[in-house]
Amino acid sequence: MDKELAVSLIKEKKFAQLKNELQEMNPADIAVLVEEMDDFDEFGERELTLLYRILPKELAAEVFSYMDSHMQMVLINAFSDKELRDVIDELYLDDTVDIIEEMPANVVSRILKNTDADTRKQINELLNYPKDSAGSVMTTEFVYLQKDSTVKEAFDQIRHIGVVKETVYTCYVTESRKLVGVVTVLDMLVSDYETRIEDIMETNVISVQTHDDQETAAQMLSKYDLAAIPVVDGENRIVGILTFDDAMDVIRDEDTEDIEKMAAMLPSERPYMKTGIFSIYRQRIPWLMLLMISATFTGMILTHFESALAVVPALTAFIPMLMDTGGNSGGQASVTIIRGLSLNEISFRDIFKVMWKELRVGMLCAVTIAVLVFAKVMVIDRKSIEIAAIVSATMFFVIVVAKLVGCTLPMLAKKIGFDPAVMASPFITTIVDALSLLVYFFIASSVLGF
Repeated sequence: MDKELAVSLIKEKKFAQLKNELQEMNPADIAVLVEEMDDFDEFGERELTLLYRILPKELAAEVFSYMDSHMQMVLINAFSDKELRDVIDELYLDDTVDIIEEMPANVVSRILKNTDADTRKQINELLNYPKDSAGSVMTTEFVYLQKDSTVKEAFDQIRHIGVVKETVYTCYVTESRKLVGVVTVLDMLVSDYETRIEDIMETNVISVQTHDDQETAAQMLSKYDLAAIPVVDGENRIVGILTFDDAMDVIRDEDTEDIEKMAAMLPSERPYMKTGIFSIYRQRIPWLMLLMISATFTGMILTHFESALAVVPALTAFIPMLMDTGGNSGGQASVTIIRGLSLNEISFRDIFKVMWKELRVGMLCAVTIAVLVFAKVMVIDRKSIEIAAIVSATMFFVIVVAKLVGCTLPMLAKKIGFDPAVMASPFITTIVDALSLLVYFFIASSVLGF
């Protein structure tokens, strides 16, 4: 169903047909539909709330978890306390925490007021974990079994509590709350009812600590092809699990953050179309100011060699080409290394191996481009052989240096605790630009003698 049909059915008050149409849709698609309908001028808060209230309670809660924070806040403000309590009761705990983290204080207070004491306690515990830690994105709703239970007793327990847990396929075996094993429903299905859980459980359990970085936890889940990974405290007591859907959200958010940093912007947590002009301004202006200041070094170099450019004005025409090629070369290396660091394919101890590899790659690229540049300057630009030699030699050294700078800066940033993405294209380009000019004028002065 498209948004035009939904709006038409609401206007014509054909609510039964609308409800039937919506029930045939996936919850994620319904959430997208509601968000798209928000763009209609004649479709206001009343209509949005009406559309949401048409949905059955369980479906409504699931749709709510897929909405962006703006739409969630619109609905929360329109809900009665009973409606809000019904939604919160149907949500998984980690989804509730995600919603709370996006809401202003007055909305948070209202949500917490409409939860029971036990749920409120669990929410507060999750909110107290450091931001971007595994503990902050885990869910505390999981199935745990005792190792001395039989398969039959385990199935009875799953039937009793499993329907309200986020995942039941993987069950965790505990002893005095400590994680001692993991068993799947498949393991139990192919075993006799009288078999003890400890006889079929896997004792080599992959887990993460509550304070481990959420990106590391998500990568481990992907590395070991798990549907969920247990989160334990310092005493190996299981306190929650990170499920694959939450891991996908983490990876998406981390990748988005890296892309924004690599483009010299402060990270944003809101969709572009929902972000105000001044918010975007605040994200972009700090880096622009920093890069402007750092670019003054380039201007100082040009000013210092102004007299040389006056003597040989032909040199000026090739400065943009040298700087752009150097910046692009450094950017290629930095993006490759940043990606390798984020996937744990590269570590700081590999720095010399990386430099050696990039040196060889840089030299191959440099030779190819330098030959082409020499031919271009001679044939197309019709400059002297001295100018062609200066430009092509500079191009060679610029590309090699840019590759080395591009591969080492992200690794050094990671080593001293900075995000490697900060050392991406804009920052590296500024450094390479200055180095390009220094190399250019050094070679030119050596050849032409000014």
